[in-house]
Amino acid sequence: MSKDVLATIEASGARRVMGTAMLGLTGGLLVYVAFYAPPSPAWLVFLLVVGAAALWLAVRMWQATTHRIELTAEELRCSNGQVIARVEDIEAIDRGFFAFKPSNGFLIRTGTPGSRTWMPGLWWRSGRRIGIGGVTPGSQGKTMSEILAAMLVQRGQV
Repeated sequence: MSKDVLATIEASGARRVMGTAMLGLTGGLLVYVAFYAPPSPAWLVFLLVVGAAALWLAVRMWQATTHRIELTAEELRCSNGQVIARVEDIEAIDRGFFAFKPSNGFLIRTGTPGSRTWMPGLWWRSGRRIGIGGVTPGSQGKTMSEILAAMLVQRGQV
C-alpha cells in the first residue's frame, strides 16, 4: 500500500476568518450585553457562560482549522498525525441530505468505536460515527467521500 495522499480537505483563509469571526462576534456581543445592560442574575450567568463558551469555541476553531484532513490508501488522518479512521475499519459513508453530518461534509461509520474527539470546523468523532467537514469547501468533501465510497466498493462493501 502506498502512503501517497489521495485527497485533502482544508479550510481556506476566508472560511477560517468568517467562521471564527462569527463565533467571536456572537460571544463578544453576549458578554457585552451581560455587562452593559445586566438582566436578572440568572440571565446574567446564562449570557456570560454562553458568551465565554462562544469565545472559547472561536479560539478552538481557529487552532483546529490550521490543520487539514488527508486520505491515503490506508487511513484518514489529520495533518497533525492523528489517525481519524483506518480505511479497512470504515463500514459506511453517509452523504445524504438528512444525515447528521457537518456542513459541506459527510458522515463515516466505523466498525470499532473510538474516543470522542472534536476539531471544530474540521471533523469530530463520537463512538463509531465520524463527521468530516464544517468550514471546509463542499467540493473537497465531495471528492473525498466519492474516493472513499469507491474504495469501499472495490473492497466489496457497499
